Amino acid sequence: MLGKCINVILFSVALVSAAVAGELPDFSGLVEKQGPAVVNISTTQHIPGQTVSGIPEDDPFFEFFRRFAPLEPRDQETHSLGSGFILSSDGYIMTNSHVVDHADKITVRLTDKREFSARVIGVDAKTDVALLKIDATNLPRVAIGDPNKLKVGEWVVAIGSPFGFDNSVTAGIVSAKGRSLPQDNYVPFIQTDVAINPGNSGGPLFNMNGEVVGINSQIYTRSGGSMGLSFAIPIDVAMQVADQLRTKGVVTRGRIGVTIQEMTRQLAESFGLSQPNGALVSSVEKGGPADKAGIEASDVILKFDGKTVANSGDLPRIVAAAKPGSSAVVDLWHKGAPRQVTVVVGKMPDENRLSKAAKGPSGQEEKTVARLGVSLGELTKEQLSDMGIKGGLLVQAVKGKSAVSSGIQPGDVILAIGNVPLNSLKQLNDIVRQLPKGRNVALLVRREDAVFYVAIRLDDN
Repeated sequence: MLGKCINVILFSVALVSAAVAGELPDFSGLVEKQGPAVVNISTTQHIPGQTVSGIPEDDPFFEFFRRFAPLEPRDQETHSLGSGFILSSDGYIMTNSHVVDHADKITVRLTDKREFSARVIGVDAKTDVALLKIDATNLPRVAIGDPNKLKVGEWVVAIGSPFGFDNSVTAGIVSAKGRSLPQDNYVPFIQTDVAINPGNSGGPLFNMNGEVVGINSQIYTRSGGSMGLSFAIPIDVAMQVADQLRTKGVVTRGRIGVTIQEMTRQLAESFGLSQPNGALVSSVEKGGPADKAGIEASDVILKFDGKTVANSGDLPRIVAAAKPGSSAVVDLWHKGAPRQVTVVVGKMPDENRLSKAAKGPSGQEEKTVARLGVSLGELTKEQLSDMGIKGGLLVQAVKGKSAVSSGIQPGDVILAIGNVPLNSLKQLNDIVRQLPKGRNVALLVRREDAVFYVAIRLDDN
C-alpha cells in the first residue's frame, strides 16, 4: 500500500516537473512578433454645458446662484481609452464602435510612442465594429486567422491597454463558441476566460499561431473587473463588416420579415418535431419577403441557404449576411411536414418601422376554456380594427398551473392555436376538446408589439 502511495506521489511530481520544464505554452514569441501591431486608442468628447460665475451645472449650488447671475457657456471634456490593431500597413485600424462612439478627437498611439490623429471610416453598432484610418505607411500589421477552426479549450492570447497600461498581455482558453448575448443578434461571440478589463475593448484575440481570431468586446462582471467571462467578436464577422465600411461607409444587411423565438421541447412536441431545433416563426410581416415566399407563423426554419439553423440565435446572423436581392432556399417544418421555399432576401431598414398597435379591454363576459386554464373574452370589431388583426381572444385571467408557468398574462391576445387562427371561444373549445390527454399545445400570443408562441400542457383533471 505504501509503495502505491509513493508511486502516485512520484507520478504527480513528474507531472509538475514536466509542466515547469516547458509543457505549458510560451507566448513570448507571439507577443514579440504581433505586439507592435496593437495600438492604444484615446478619445476626447466635448459636452456642452453651462456655468454661473464659474459654478458648473453638476455643483449643488448651481440652481441657487443661477437666479442671481447670468448663465455662461462651458464645455466639458470627457476622455476614454481603448485598444485596436492595425489591419494594413497604410494605416487602417480596427476597434470597437463603442470605443470611438461620439468622439470629437481620436488619438492612436503605437508601441514606438508615435501618435497619430485618426479619422473614422465607419462604425457599425449592431456588431460593435469600427474602422479607423491614420496617415502613415510601412506599419506593422496583424495576421488574420480563421475563428471557425478554434476549439473549445484551446489557448488564446489578448493584447490591449487595460486601464491605459499599453500592450498588456493576458492569456486563457476558449470557454465556448457561438454565444448569443442579449441585444446582440448579429454576433456569435467567442467566450474566453482571458483577463479582460476596461481599456481592452477593441484589442485583438490571438490564437497560438499568432493570428487574430477575434476582437475583445465585452466582459461579464459584477465588480467592474475581470471575472473570467470575456466575449470576443469573431474576426470573420468583423472583417465582413470592415470591408463594407471601407468600400461603402455603411453596412447593408439582409432581412426576410419574420419575428422568431427559441424552440423548447414543449413547443417542439406541440408541432410534431422530434428535437427542439430551428427558429420558430411567431409572426410574418405582411407583404415582406417571407410572406411572399409562403412562410407562415408556426413554421420552423431549419435551414437557410444551406446553413443549419440550430437555434433561433443563428437565423438573424445568417440572414443578415445574405446579400439583399439574392435568392435563398429555406428548409421549413410546415404543419407537421418538411417543406422547402425560395425567398428573395430584402434589405434591412435603418430603423424599426413597426407601428405600435392600440390596446383595450374586450368588454365581453369572460369564459374559462376547459383544459387550458385561462379565462378569455371575445374582442369587438372595433378592437380588432384598432389592433390591426382579423381575429383573436383576450386573456382576462390565468388560473391553471401550466398556464401560469408558460408566462401568459392577462391582457395578452391569443391569435392562434398551433397554426389555426382563432375567431371565437367556441372554435377554441372545439379544438381543445379533441386534443389527446397530457399534450403540449402552442398558443400564438400577442403582447403589445411582440408576437410569440407559448406552450401549455393540457389540464385533464
